[in-house]
Amino acid sequence: MTGIDFTVFKGSPNGKIIEAKTHKETIKPDEVLLKITHAGLCGTDQHHKTADMVLGHEGVGIVQQVGSQVTAFKAGDRAGWGFLHDSCGHCDECLNANEMFCPERATYANSNTDQGAFASHAVWKAAFLFHIPDAITSSDAAPLMCAGATVFNAMYSYNVRPTDRVAIIGVGGLGHIAIQFAAKMGCEVVVFSGSESKRNEARSLGASEFYATRGVSTLEIGKPIKHLFVTTSHNPDWNLFFRVLAPNATIFPMTVSEGNLAMPHIPIVSKGLTIQGSFCASRGVHVKMLRFAAINGIKPITQEFPLTAEGIEEAMAKLSKGEVRYRAVLVAGR
Repeated sequence: MTGIDFTVFKGSPNGKIIEAKTHKETIKPDEVLLKITHAGLCGTDQHHKTADMVLGHEGVGIVQQVGSQVTAFKAGDRAGWGFLHDSCGHCDECLNANEMFCPERATYANSNTDQGAFASHAVWKAAFLFHIPDAITSSDAAPLMCAGATVFNAMYSYNVRPTDRVAIIGVGGLGHIAIQFAAKMGCEVVVFSGSESKRNEARSLGASEFYATRGVSTLEIGKPIKHLFVTTSHNPDWNLFFRVLAPNATIFPMTVSEGNLAMPHIPIVSKGLTIQGSFCASRGVHVKMLRFAAINGIKPITQEFPLTAEGIEEAMAKLSKGEVRYRAVLVAGR
């Protein structure tokens, strides 16, 4: 048999990680073959572990081979990819550099389900791969492919500006990266967490202020908040936080959870609040995110696991229990 065969790790109906093989007949002229070295574990991967699909969308690897039309990459380059695999290139969203909202977009779990970041290799369109800056290690780069791009996109694309008073709820997988980005953007960063246990860590990441919220009925924080980023896995007590928001403040619900987003109606209207949806970054913002992280030394706090079926299951089990600090990275050959 000709072509390329490589190892992949898939979900299954009982949630067990299955090692399998994927076959590609050839590398198309606009595609790149990568050998995967690092893969970040995202909460979204947990949502799909019972599906018959290859898991992982925070991938980093080494270019092994390029198609005949590829000029942006060469063998030996480090490259990464995230949630978006392809777009039509001609709709209004694509032409306005918002290809993440292309109606024909190809994304994780909805296309190319025969390959992913939890694998030995992958074949992707060169136009949807990103060069990894020399200043960023591959282990640090993996979580930036989704988590980093998600929080940076919300800040960059929706008018977070230097000196703005920005609040982040949660010091976890998204929150600890959001603190760093906001601080390096020149914002006044206020962090809310359930207990005092993460105060020093939040400060070291760039927080200007820290408040523990468990058991608190009223927040006393001085100046009101201009932008509120909710990075916890569950919705907060909105009544507690609405009182400390400035007029015309923006709320960013960053995590994906089941059910409806329910909020008090009157404060939204009376304060002119905006509930801003935000997704992963389109390519132009994704490139800026990597440059910004490289220039400013932004690094995820990671725990490494082997890129094997057993390693993936161990990392997922720890993530489910809230025991990962703060992003799990699967490493080939570890």
